[in-house]
Amino acid sequence: MTAKELKHFLKEHLVPSKLYKIGKRRDGRVCLTKKDGIWEVYFFDHKEKIGLMRFTDENSACQSMMNELRKIMESVYEITFLPTMKSASIH
Repeated sequence: MTAKELKHFLKEHLVPSKLYKIGKRRDGRVCLTKKDGIWEVYFFDHKEKIGLMRFTDENSACQSMMNELRKIMESVYEITFLPTMKSASIH
């Protein structure tokens, strides 16, 4: 999965855009960025990266971000989304 595919997936599954930012960091959101060839997933809060996870490949970073957003959707909105067949086969 690429960042572009993830963005499409999240829109398709009605994940509120106020929960995430792809490609840039935004305060109060789960972010997916690439720095020096390393993909990062984290919650950005007042210039601090909370729960920073680093990945060498884009697919793993996207899967991680999707997982984090799924947890938020379940805890805040009490709803979830099912992974696509393509992402379900990737571990």
